[in-house]
Amino acid sequence: MPNLDDQTGPIVSSEHLASGALPALSEIEFGLVMLNHAFSRWMVRCMAASGVPDLSPVDTLVLHNINSRGKPKTLADIALVLNIEDTHVVTYSLKKLERLKLIKSGKRGKEKLVMVTEAGADACRRYKAMRETLLVRSVLSTEVSAETLSEIAARLRALSGHYDQAARAAASL
Repeated sequence: MPNLDDQTGPIVSSEHLASGALPALSEIEFGLVMLNHAFSRWMVRCMAASGVPDLSPVDTLVLHNINSRGKPKTLADIALVLNIEDTHVVTYSLKKLERLKLIKSGKRGKEKLVMVTEAGADACRRYKAMRETLLVRSVLSTEVSAETLSEIAARLRALSGHYDQAARAAASL
């Protein structure tokens, strides 16, 4: 019987990308792909279970960002915090969330501001409760500590800077 441990290399989605100088980066990329899709599914299904169906992952992120800290936000604020380059994506979400009466808009001088409505805040509270029950408890039951999760998050943020810089370089070619 062959020993599979001897035959498996890095777990990647594209072997040809893992054949370069840093195969571990391909492992991270595949992990990010899997995590991104799982996280997106989670957000959509958690919002639906919280009583707000038909929101996309971006809509959900935008709603939670607007709800954060109870302060009105600008389109530029939201795009910056969520690292969304195409502001049209955020604009579309804002229109959708306003149509659903989860957010409302106002003005500060000439600048448009958005803020969460009571219905939007309620949806965020229900999402948080569902997250605590279904996700946080599950993660807490594993051997992953809060410190380890924070370290992983810091490293992912640092890697995002490398990808942003490489994207700028690629755009200039």
